[in-house]
Amino acid sequence: MNAKTDILKLIIEGIQERKGKHITVVDLTEIEGAAASGFVICQGSSTMQVSAIADSVREYVQEQGGVKPYNYDGYQNSQWIVLDYGDWFVHIFLPDIREYYNLEELWSDADIKEIPDLD
Repeated sequence: MNAKTDILKLIIEGIQERKGKHITVVDLTEIEGAAASGFVICQGSSTMQVSAIADSVREYVQEQGGVKPYNYDGYQNSQWIVLDYGDWFVHIFLPDIREYYNLEELWSDADIKEIPDLD
């Protein structure tokens, strides 16, 4: 496993720690001019869960991989929090906000993989 798949694996595990749902990996590595390797998109059922998932990812990736996000935003209202890990961006949404912005459709030419929910 290389560093890129390691961080991706840790991000997904961090999401699953707080029961984040509908995890989608949008792999942009084959898209010319893409600003990142990809996105990990998921959702929480409440603003409290959205911020708990974001905290879990930040703590888990730092504890297990020694990596902190370069930046993050969205805690003010916790409807959509984004964590910037350089190559990977983690988007944690409330379901209706996720549907509205529909990032998967925006990047529909990317390799998109659904990660099954744990429960």
